[in-house]
Amino acid sequence: MTRALGRDFYARDPAEVARALLGKTLVRRLGSDRLEGIIVETEAYYGEGDPASRAFKGLKGYNEVMWGEPGRLFVYNVHRYWMLNFVAHEPGGVGGVLIRALEPTRGVDAMLVNRPVEKLTELTGGPGKLSVALAVDRSLNGLKATDEKSPIHVLHSESGPEVTSSHRIGVTQDLPEKLRFHVKGNKFVSR
Repeated sequence: MTRALGRDFYARDPAEVARALLGKTLVRRLGSDRLEGIIVETEAYYGEGDPASRAFKGLKGYNEVMWGEPGRLFVYNVHRYWMLNFVAHEPGGVGGVLIRALEPTRGVDAMLVNRPVEKLTELTGGPGKLSVALAVDRSLNGLKATDEKSPIHVLHSESGPEVTSSHRIGVTQDLPEKLRFHVKGNKFVSR
């Protein structure tokens, strides 16, 4: 039986976590529905030294979970969409990983009720689209995502896909490192 990724998985450099999440299954429990998808795109974010990070301007009420326990959910709003992140950082650090895209594998009908689209490749190909399809909102912020009882968690798997990287999307200032990771050639990666 597959198990949820534990705290130790998230307690390391955000870029390592972002890369390692690719190919793993994200689970969203929503009432009696179980929605699932393969993570195909992520971005890593750091603390106050990262101009694109929610932590850049220091500790605030809305971002304090980024300083907290790795493996918790960090959900914040951009424009009118909720962004789904996992807190990820080394001991004493600050950081998180944004889930940018999924390849839907289970509960697709429920996702389509939440976000009606004609082409399946448009359902979860971007962080806002993904959050609408999975009914992500602020009520999930700060919840532990490290066991199967959590409304959102990621399942452990051994296999890893071929990964490519680029600079993060939609940021006005970025770090020199390429911190956006995606599964090479996957049609569900955001455009």
